[in-house]
Amino acid sequence: MRKSVFVMMALAAVIAGGTAVFFSFSGRTPGGQTSVLTAAPETSGRITIHFIPKNVGNPYFEALSTGFYDAIAELGEENFKYVYAGPEAAQADNQIEFVRNAIQDEADAIFIASNSNTALNPVFDEARAAGIRVYIINQDIPGSEEHRDAAIMPVNFDKIGSTQIDLLGKQIGYEGRFAILSATVDAPDQNTWVGLMKDELESDPKYEKMELLEVVYGDDQAEKSALETRALLSKYPDIKGIICPTAVGLPAACQVVRESGLAGKVKVTGLGLPSEMAEFVLDGTCEGFQLWNPPYEGYMGVYMVWAEKKDGFVPNPGAKFTARKLGEYTIQSDGQILTLEDPMLYDRSNIEKYSVLF
Repeated sequence: MRKSVFVMMALAAVIAGGTAVFFSFSGRTPGGQTSVLTAAPETSGRITIHFIPKNVGNPYFEALSTGFYDAIAELGEENFKYVYAGPEAAQADNQIEFVRNAIQDEADAIFIASNSNTALNPVFDEARAAGIRVYIINQDIPGSEEHRDAAIMPVNFDKIGSTQIDLLGKQIGYEGRFAILSATVDAPDQNTWVGLMKDELESDPKYEKMELLEVVYGDDQAEKSALETRALLSKYPDIKGIICPTAVGLPAACQVVRESGLAGKVKVTGLGLPSEMAEFVLDGTCEGFQLWNPPYEGYMGVYMVWAEKKDGFVPNPGAKFTARKLGEYTIQSDGQILTLEDPMLYDRSNIEKYSVLF
């Protein structure tokens, strides 16, 4: 599997143990990895954190990563070694070697946006047997919860299905045919949301005039997402809307709809980053979309590990810790931690404010 030279060199430095490596991400390199690398002398007692995204070059996870670095900067860079590295393609098997790299690096905690609910369970077990905490971030792994220590949820996912369907419903007058452009076939978070959307369609009579045509998959790649959008527009000339519960798929779909001269006629909404969506909101291609605050997840994760190492915090249900500016958090009975209760709506009223933040 091809990786960027930067990631390979960085991992080599980490595993060799010669320096403490810190990552912060603020701009893109040609390979899609965004990075600023600094080094500090090896010191004892550092907390080693690995964050494994679904795929690198994905602006959503780059935004999430800034939260890790923000918290590390507050607590002192000399106290941490932070590694952000992952596969280029969002496939489950591609993440295994990165978990093993973290094990070899004797990490204190692994944060991973898993590409599968089950495929990584054996390597998660290896990590935990080595004394490493495994935290699923931005989602959970339903049915495999015993293989992780806790899950940092960006928002109450139980509300995503209803809020996404209702948002599109408002935009199309609760009448018409629509499609869903998702991430990968196996993506646990998107699959959960799509399932909740289908449940809402079947159970709430206000959607009786809305018809879901099909669910297609852009594999969290801009080109594939654009290709799938073009196919939908060609296959269904009367399509009224597209829901894209993926930060890569949403701007890609908006671009295609705009280029096709259908802006305002085919409503496009979903989950996306303000920085990626500002132009489409401001020109009317997208009336509004939802998300949470990705940097909060990484920020909270660092403070949770800090509480464990410095204050004896153990990530069991009912346990509490404080993430400075975000306040106190409690681990729920299912091992999840909710960063926010409700998704945020981004539209013309606030897009310019948030687009400069993430």
